[in-house]
Amino acid sequence: MASNPSDDDKLPTQGRFTRFRKLAGLSAQLSADVLKSGAKRLVGQDPELLSMSAAEKLVTTLGEMKGAAMKIGQAVAMDTEMLSPEVRQVIARLQNEAPPMPYALVERVIREELGDAPEKLFREFSQTPLAAASLGQVHRAVLHDGRPVAVKVQYPGIAATLSGDMDNLGLMVKTISKASKLTDGTAYFRELRDEMLLETDYLREATLCASFARSVERLPDLKVPEVISSLTTQRVLTLELLRGRTLKDWVLSQPSAEERYRVARQLILAIYGPFFTVGDLHADPHPGNFMVLEDGRLGVLDFGSIKRFSAHFVDANRRMFLHAMRKEPMDILALSREVGFTCELPDDEGSALIQEVFQIVGRPMRLAPYDFATCSITRDLRSHFTRNAPRFLKIRPPAEAVMFFRSTGGLVQNLRLVGAEGDFTRVYQEVAALL
Repeated sequence: MASNPSDDDKLPTQGRFTRFRKLAGLSAQLSADVLKSGAKRLVGQDPELLSMSAAEKLVTTLGEMKGAAMKIGQAVAMDTEMLSPEVRQVIARLQNEAPPMPYALVERVIREELGDAPEKLFREFSQTPLAAASLGQVHRAVLHDGRPVAVKVQYPGIAATLSGDMDNLGLMVKTISKASKLTDGTAYFRELRDEMLLETDYLREATLCASFARSVERLPDLKVPEVISSLTTQRVLTLELLRGRTLKDWVLSQPSAEERYRVARQLILAIYGPFFTVGDLHADPHPGNFMVLEDGRLGVLDFGSIKRFSAHFVDANRRMFLHAMRKEPMDILALSREVGFTCELPDDEGSALIQEVFQIVGRPMRLAPYDFATCSITRDLRSHFTRNAPRFLKIRPPAEAVMFFRSTGGLVQNLRLVGAEGDFTRVYQEVAALL
């Protein structure tokens, strides 16, 4: 079936300059909102950083653009310190509720990739998407043998769109690095760009999904969907359909304290288990990528952003973690250098700064009980970096650490969203027992 020309108008905004101009317009509107917030703060009020109207504008614009722009919006929605619960709930729609592409375009991509219409390839194929995200949308279907599946269909042209977005952002990073006295951020941006562009290859994602499934075989409370290889190509990914609610929807159901602790434990295992055992890390851990299943397990979704770390990065982090769990003394600066950090400060000064970071992020590993509902890890890290900014510019992590920070920072935000309280030292001991 040929798509209607008007359907193409509903694709993500095309053209590098057009997208840049659209983002610039959004930025101007949001800046005005932030300035109003600052003015209220000056007179002693405690305003929201973003108004509801600005949040709605953000969701509409980024949802239509998809690509890297939408991924940025997903990250913003996870920041519990920056936005009110109401505003965050609006922006959270970007996590899997973006405006969908017309079904005619879905059918066109499937025909191009799999050689036939969805109605022929599947016993059933729902024209209404289950979810619409940054690079593609997901449809429920049933195989001819009766198995329910989720079919992820990539937006036409999104690979070029994403590349253009990253080029625009890269130019901004390069300009800022040259114009300011801040450390050069181009290597870190290149790492993020390269990893993000790989997400448009669904054959690669299928391989990573199967590999991640093997990495959690010793963790029966986690579930990774099976790949249907015969119906998977570079732009179409068919996976076993998991039954349950995404994390952000499950939280709204007011789960009990016991349920919150159970899911928080599963989230910790899902991030740290595969990383410490095989060096694989889920580096896009927003709440739409985890599902609380009907049988109580935690389903893990979206494997395009699985990061595979170098052996020395994993090994040094593993030893650092085990030293902490055993309460053994460690040379934090030497281990950080093994990870790949460089430090231009005197050793005692650099060690003290890194040690404070370690103390902040390690609270749930040391303190029992620990309450993630009142967790201040993100706020305290920001405060530590802000107070010591000139000195932190002389401590540089390796480029691959960008994805590690993205993942572990997202985990903390998800745990705060779940709001569990309990003895999490036992959970981290479970992780240590895997090694």
